[in-house]
Amino acid sequence: MRATTVFNDLVGRVADRGRSLMGAGAPRNVAQMCDTLLTGKGEATGLALARAIFDRYGGMDWAAKQDFFTMLRDRFGVDRGRTETVLKQWQDGDETALRDLHTASEPRSQELIRRLNRAPGGTRRLVAMRDDLLHLMGEDPGLRALDADFRHLFTSWFNRGFLELQRIDWHTPANVLEKIIQYEAVHEISGWDDLRRRVAAPDRRLYAFFHPALGDDPLIFVEVALTADIPGAIGAILAADRPTMAPATARTAVFYSISNCQTGLRGISFGNFLIKQVVEELGREWPNLTTFVTLSPVPGLRNWALTHVDELPRPLADTVAAAEDGAHPVSLSDLAAHYMLATRHPRGGATDPVARFHLGNGARLERINRDADASPNGQAASWGVMVNYLYDLDTIERNHEAYSTQGEIIAAPPVRRLLKTR
Repeated sequence: MRATTVFNDLVGRVADRGRSLMGAGAPRNVAQMCDTLLTGKGEATGLALARAIFDRYGGMDWAAKQDFFTMLRDRFGVDRGRTETVLKQWQDGDETALRDLHTASEPRSQELIRRLNRAPGGTRRLVAMRDDLLHLMGEDPGLRALDADFRHLFTSWFNRGFLELQRIDWHTPANVLEKIIQYEAVHEISGWDDLRRRVAAPDRRLYAFFHPALGDDPLIFVEVALTADIPGAIGAILAADRPTMAPATARTAVFYSISNCQTGLRGISFGNFLIKQVVEELGREWPNLTTFVTLSPVPGLRNWALTHVDELPRPLADTVAAAEDGAHPVSLSDLAAHYMLATRHPRGGATDPVARFHLGNGARLERINRDADASPNGQAASWGVMVNYLYDLDTIERNHEAYSTQGEIIAAPPVRRLLKTR
């Protein structure tokens, strides 16, 4: 972290010198600033321009930001003339031109984003910029082409080789702990006492991925409970007065909360690496652990059921009606099994987003738990249903291949039997 700070300070000083070198002739229009940044050669002036573009962007309202992104998409697309020239060279028999064709056909916006990234704090500011872009894409789907440029570059910049796994405990700096409280997206952390129970108790662990360019701001973190058996409800794990287990006697590691911290990195996957590495870390620390599972929400169940209730078999439609009336029928497990196993997302794979994540990682749908989450969020999302996904290191790759190539959802026999009892 300190090395990153020193480097950013150095880059900042160079950018300051670049601003003085530009003088009164510096471009004033943000589009002209981007043009100059993309075509300029000077390092100091380039850094100064990049920082100036970020500063100008930071003062924009939503309408101005949408105009800015539209300008980037339209003004800095593929250089058609250069692409056609190189393509003709290849068609005329110049095999070396094929590699040049890849470079020529790259949108100029990608190189502009690379140069913006050189500014002090550039990566962090680009992540925030993409957060805005994702928001505006809801109103203007035409911006997807520009988002593809961000996503392409972020996939390289945030690949596993640059990520650092850190355990978060009670001795972690307070500013990082505050971010954990802020970013927790599954089971709200009610304050410092609640956080302490999650990171300081001997049978609890919390691990996070960090990236050098974002300093002490985590990318994603996972909370782990060490237990005797596979849990069927979240209440006992989060309870303030729960008994503490000696880690050496535990048999099960439960991943009960996974939170992505940077909205601007949506679609850039870290979680699969995180879980697998944490499994390795826990296995080395506690060889007595034999089972690695999640206790996961089913965030799409209720909305999906209410949307498709007229298409469901009568017993399942009656289950939806009963659940909406405040009952918790046993048949909620059947409804959840139908949702998890018999439905598919329009783009393929499981319908539920959490299921797509874990099944894509090679986990197995192990159990469906009714009345597992009494919280308002749990009731609103799935009438309290939660599930366990099992991470079995002996079958994880085979499960991943079956899901990725054939769309097969691997589930334990008791879960499959729930589907057959309808």
